[in-house]
Amino acid sequence: MGTVSLILGESGTGKTASLRHLNPKTCLLIQSIQKPLPFPAKAWRPWEVKDPHSSIYVSDLWQPVKMALARAYSYGKRIAVVDDFQYIMANEFMRRGEEKSYEKFTEIAHHTWDILHHTIHHTPPDLRVYFLSHTEETGSGKIKMKTVGKLLDEKITLEGMFTTVLRTCVKDGRYLLSTQNNGCDTVKSPMGLFDRAEIDNDLSFVDAALCDYYQLTPSQHTTGALA
Repeated sequence: MGTVSLILGESGTGKTASLRHLNPKTCLLIQSIQKPLPFPAKAWRPWEVKDPHSSIYVSDLWQPVKMALARAYSYGKRIAVVDDFQYIMANEFMRRGEEKSYEKFTEIAHHTWDILHHTIHHTPPDLRVYFLSHTEETGSGKIKMKTVGKLLDEKITLEGMFTTVLRTCVKDGRYLLSTQNNGCDTVKSPMGLFDRAEIDNDLSFVDAALCDYYQLTPSQHTTGALA
């Protein structure tokens, strides 16, 4: 069973930037939208199966993403990050926009659930997987993960599949991660994992904390900047 977490946040609040201290040699970054990283990233190389140092795989198709996560550990990766996860849903919806049947919503929901369910239940415990996704506000004012269609919200509640859900925020020019629920969002974290309601927006710190908390074998998870 993999150690799978969710990082939520509005665009521009630092979700992707939180990867800046991860070691690309032991990290697989799956981009649903191919775009430059928002930090110096010369060591982050496009994916090649025979190259153990490659680190960026680009796909917004649910089956290749599911397969990449399933094989990440065998390629020597101990951290996997799916960036802009909601675009896997949204892009499939847009590609199928001319379909009149509502079955497409059911199928998109199943594909999304399948990625998460397989990753949670069929990857090694010391593979840490982080899904980064945008947020939306409901009519009642609750901040949640952005999805496509009512099925994922009403029947599944994707956040319920995760033990750790963090949310990016910006306060006084500082980029932070919220670790505790404020009553109007879906943030949650295990008891004692973090000693503050807000921590620096640094996924390497989160990863180290999870490894310590669950007694996992940590990889060389930083670039050395924090070592």
